[in-house]
Formats: sequence, structure tokens, C-alpha cells
Amino acid sequence: MSAVPAPRPARKPARAYHHGNLRQALVDQAARTIRDTGVEALTLRDVGERLRVSRTALYRHFADKQALLAAVAAQGFRAFRQALAEAWEPSRHDPAGFIDMGRAYVRFARDNASFYRVMFGGFVDKVQCDPALADEAGSAFSVLVSAIAELQAKGAVRDGDPQGLAVYVWASSHGLALLAIDGQLSRPGVDLDALIEATIAQMWQGIAREPRYTTRDQVAAS
Repeated sequence: MSAVPAPRPARKPARAYHHGNLRQALVDQAARTIRDTGVEALTLRDVGERLRVSRTALYRHFADKQALLAAVAAQGFRAFRQALAEAWEPSRHDPAGFIDMGRAYVRFARDNASFYRVMFGGFVDKVQCDPALADEAGSAFSVLVSAIAELQAKGAVRDGDPQGLAVYVWASSHGLALLAIDGQLSRPGVDLDALIEATIAQMWQGIAREPRYTTRDQVAAS
């Protein structure tokens, strides 16, 4: 007579969420949803269901969608700051570093279009939801301010408040980035990358002590 197999213990229901940092898991899931389907498709309920966590646990971290978007934007600004800093560091104190930062700015926006819209859409409201967002955004902006101040010290950038000059550069870069990701710069026979490159070079001429460069290669060769 064969032995009767011992009954297997009942299996616990599968759960998608297993680790301890639920807040970060929610932010990461929201970022994936925004990347895949756009910010309009994001809901707290959907994020919670995808991670299979209770509504109580969900609302313990984020009171509403706006609060979740603020956290997503803060994470975006951290990555954005890193991208700008990495572009600046190799050519530090060199005008070519400014051109590289401009490239990095537009590239980040083009590669992370949905993320970028969250970062800059309704900024003030999201700051009220998450004070950390203001800190992260300020850190990203400070990379540009510091770079301009260093170039001023070298004599490459004209005199003036570095923060004011940074606002001019940031506003110009932001406009260029939005036009690029909205497809407004795409025209038949127009090389989009070359157009972006030329526009960034024009930004440099707007702050340079002796504006004479038209391309990044000319800046690097100086």
C-alpha cells in the first residue's frame, strides 16, 4: 500500500509588493505608468492595484494624485541634476562644458518627455504637496548657477548676477526642450539635432563675454 502524500500547506496569496520601502515602490510604479501611458492615465487606485497594496497603506504615503506626482517630479529632478552635473564636470571651467550641459538638458527632456512634463507642470502646487520637490528642483538649478559663476571667474562669461543669467539660460533651454518634445521643431529637410545644436550655441553667445562661437566644436577648439 503506497503512502498517502502529506497535504501541502495552503499557499499564501501572491503579492506583487514584498519589500519594505512602499513609498519608493509607489513612486517607481507611478513613473512607469507615466512613461508607458502618460500622466493623464495615472491614478492612485491603479498604482495601488498594480502593487497589490491596500488603499489604507497607499493613502498613508500619498493623500492624493497631486502628492504622488510631486514625489515623481522630485525623483525626476534628482536624475535631471545628475545629468547636468555629469555633462558639466568633464569640461569644468571650459565654455565647451556649457554647450554639453545644454545638450544634456534637451536630451533629458526628449528621452523623458512624460517625466519632464510632470516636473514642470503645475510646479507651485506640487511644491506645496512635497517640500522635497523644491529642494530637488533648486539643486538642479544650482548646477547651472555654479557653472556660470565658474565661467565668470575664468572670464568666459560676462559680468552680472549668475542667478539672473542662469534664469535666462534655463528659460531658453526649457522652451527649446518643450518645442522639441512637442514636435514643433520637426520640419521637412530640417536636421533637428543640428537645429538644437545651433540654438544652444546661440544661448552661449547670449552670456559670453566675447560671443564668437557658433558650434560646440568651435567652442572646444578655442
